[in-house]
Amino acid sequence: MTIMNVTVPGLVCGLCGFRTCGEFAARLSENPAWVERCVPLKASAVGPSARADRASPSGDKALPVIQPGQSAPTWQDSLSREFDFYLEHFPEEPGPREAILPHNPMITREMDVRPGDILIGRPLGMSCGCPITHCGVAMDVDHRTGLINWCVTGPLRARTEGFKDLGYYIAEAYEGLIRLARAEIRIGLRYFFQPRMCMLQWRHSGLVNYLNRTKDGLQVRVEGLWIG
Repeated sequence: MTIMNVTVPGLVCGLCGFRTCGEFAARLSENPAWVERCVPLKASAVGPSARADRASPSGDKALPVIQPGQSAPTWQDSLSREFDFYLEHFPEEPGPREAILPHNPMITREMDVRPGDILIGRPLGMSCGCPITHCGVAMDVDHRTGLINWCVTGPLRARTEGFKDLGYYIAEAYEGLIRLARAEIRIGLRYFFQPRMCMLQWRHSGLVNYLNRTKDGLQVRVEGLWIG
């Protein structure tokens, strides 16, 4: 499939965050910068040495260092608890990407949640137990399972544009970029981390189950979330 002079490979690998290449291609017209999320497409545009380099995402070589002008982080959250890395959001998205499941998954269908909808809700229990109501914009929605991928953006849009209230939900995963870490990041290990835009500046914990080194940083998916 070709859109905007870009041919999507049609591998349906899911690395871009969409279920099919067709869905990904359809969204490119709205967000051209998302072309950077197609890993096979980027791999075809670079040489073998660059592909081999990206295939080994763990170790110091894959982790960015402190940039000139940056002060060294204390690696402690607002409650003086230590953590291993900062989780940044994708530069083409309005905020941190989170996969969530309402406590009643039928709500997703009953409220007819669609990409672009402004949502609010609060993660309850073992999935985080954050005391702050989260606000964000839906990016991808699965009405069959109730799963929603949204970007947490803060309360301003919800206050000015209206919203759909999900009530309590389970935070299933975070996706984002690591640009600064003090430890080697490896698949299958649990880490303490701090979402860069967390309002409370509290550390979280999660299991890393996906890594990919990109020009923007180390792309990561973290599941099994909790705070503390």
